[in-house]
Amino acid sequence: MNTIYLTEKDYERLHSLVQVQRQSGGAAAVEGLCQELKRAKVVASEEIPKNVVTMNSLVRLKDLKSNGTMEITVVYPKDADLNSRKISVLAPVATAILGCKVGDEIEWPAPKGKLNYVIEEILYQPEAAGDLFL
Repeated sequence: MNTIYLTEKDYERLHSLVQVQRQSGGAAAVEGLCQELKRAKVVASEEIPKNVVTMNSLVRLKDLKSNGTMEITVVYPKDADLNSRKISVLAPVATAILGCKVGDEIEWPAPKGKLNYVIEEILYQPEAAGDLFL
């Protein structure tokens, strides 16, 4: 597994989210995220590379089977909105891409087997745009 990168702020918020979910009986929902947090390299917001998916990043993914693309924004659960393609970090696809870089191939489970995508482009990353307080 490749190293993933998280900002200090994202790490702290996501760690808190995991704790709250566990206390409210949602431990299974955060298990994937918990594993990602354990393997993350935590860096200051100002030091996160521009090609890394952070919270609130808008990302274009390319399906390696169909060559189709989709754009999603990785958000906290309270901000999730499927109609706006804002996907909760607790969803398998968002958990899978968080902290990864452009060019990384991502695999995650789906009802009909595993899905394989490559991170094609980061269209918006808060840190790169100077939005350090999202």
